[in-house]
This record gives sequence, C-alpha cells and structure tokens, in this order.
Amino acid sequence: MAEPREMRILTIGAHAADQELAAGMIVAKYTAAGHKAFMLSLTPGEKGHPTLSAEEYAEQKKREAAECARKLGAEAIFLNYKDAELPYNDEVSLEVCDIIRDIKPDVLITHWQNSMHRDHRHAHKIAMDAYFFAALKRIERSKPAHWTRRVYFSENWEDMEGYEPDIYVNIPEPIFEQYCDALSSFALWNGATGWPYADYYKSLARMRGCLGGGLNWKYAATLMVPKGGLRQYAPGDRLPFEL
Repeated sequence: MAEPREMRILTIGAHAADQELAAGMIVAKYTAAGHKAFMLSLTPGEKGHPTLSAEEYAEQKKREAAECARKLGAEAIFLNYKDAELPYNDEVSLEVCDIIRDIKPDVLITHWQNSMHRDHRHAHKIAMDAYFFAALKRIERSKPAHWTRRVYFSENWEDMEGYEPDIYVNIPEPIFEQYCDALSSFALWNGATGWPYADYYKSLARMRGCLGGGLNWKYAATLMVPKGGLRQYAPGDRLPFEL
C-alpha cells in the first residue's frame, strides 16, 4: 500500500489567533502526521487589548502568532492590514492569490461567511476570491495558477450563525495538549483581553468529541464544507483530507 503523500494546508484568518484557535488542533494533527501547514493572518488583530496601544499589541500579536505556529508545527505569515479596517477588494484578494500560488496548498481553511465581525466577513470573501483567482490560468501573476482541491470553514465563536459542521476530526489527547500549549502563546488565551478563550475552546473540543465519537473520542474539531460541495465524513481515525 502506497504511503500517503505530503499535503499542504493553508489557513486564512482575519486576525492573528483566529485560525490558530479554530483550526489549530487540525493543523497540529496533520503536521504531526508529516504534512505542512501555513497560517496566514490578514491583520494582527491589534485593537482588542484593554491597555496596550494598537502599535504595541500588533507587535505582541505577531510574536505570539509566530510562536504559536511553531508549536503547532506550522509557519506563520502576516499581511499588514489594520484590525477592524480590513478592506475587501481585488487588490487584497490578488495578494492572497499570490500566496496561494506560492504555497500550492491542497487544503484551504478559512472563516465561515456569517460573522458578527466585519473583518471575518471580509476575510471569508477575500479567501474565496483568492482561491478562485489562483486557479485561473488567464489571470497572469508572478506564479503559475494553482487549484486548491479542498476548501473548508472552521468553527470560530464569532462565526456561528448558520455554521453546520460537516466533518468531525478526532483529536487525540496529546494533540489537544499540544494545541493548548501552543495557544497559551497568546495572552488572550488566558483572558488578558477580557474573554475566556481557553474555557470556550477547551469545552467546545470536548463537546465535539462527544458528538463525533461518543465514548471513543475525547476531543474533536469540526469543519464545514462550502454549500454545493461534496459533504465528507471521516470514519474512525481516517484523515478527512485524503485527496
């Protein structure tokens, strides 16, 4: 039986910490299995600290995201747009298109379209347009066209309106502990910005484990498939990203 080939996973988040929180367990699981992951933040998410200036918190968030990605076995990438001011236009989408063409991911994970946060809604549309642009050979950029074969939306607490999990990914306990350690790189994980991220995402992982595997799974993460896409269910511990 042939060995599974190496895959490349690209996450696209509006802010540093968005996809680390929502997709970090999945990233850690598949980098541990020998796959490569890249975590793109379109803004640092620098305007959410109660005492630090936006400039100070931007630098802190970038350091935190780089350390978190390292602990997840991934590489952090940053664009320089401003928190709460992320524009949605072809210029930004083509910039992300270039990153997709450079990385050549097999799997793209980003925000679901319905969110209470404007930046999250824009990030969804930017990612989907970039995915579309990257695949078109007639859009000439510095790198050749690349079609990403799988696109998913992660489960983020701010993006829950209409979110329907299609895939449950079993997360072994060592990967869950790795995830918690990696996310502790962010001050916000332990409540520094006034919201209980650790409590929420730990509880969510346990709840999804119960729903996804009953007594057989302790933790799980979920993904949503774009409407009109093929719904996929991963039996047992089989990789849901096999292509």
